[in-house]
Amino acid sequence: MIWEVSLGAFLLVTVALGGGAAWLAGRALALKWRPYWYAVGYMLLFAGAVRFFHYALFGGTLVSLHYYAVDAAVLVLSASLGFRIMRARQMTSQYRWLYERQGPFFWRRRAPESQTSER
Repeated sequence: MIWEVSLGAFLLVTVALGGGAAWLAGRALALKWRPYWYAVGYMLLFAGAVRFFHYALFGGTLVSLHYYAVDAAVLVLSASLGFRIMRARQMTSQYRWLYERQGPFFWRRRAPESQTSER
């Protein structure tokens, strides 16, 4: 089971509050041009805080490797999505002569424009 107290507590604390904060943290790290591994490291630390909220608010276990791993996975996923969407937006807006958007998460190098001479 991925939640320990109730599904509502898991959705509120881990997914909504923790995931929302992780999304914003991932975006902020991308905006500052930090490498991706910063987001993973910060979310592993933040998962401990989310575990504390489960413990303090809903009487869950504070030290549980299983629930910590579930919380960390949700937070890393959310931060990764925020990071990647913002990085794709940055690359295509700040370097628009080099890159073009290829979906919400990716960018690609622009094809060289055809060199047609007008005579």
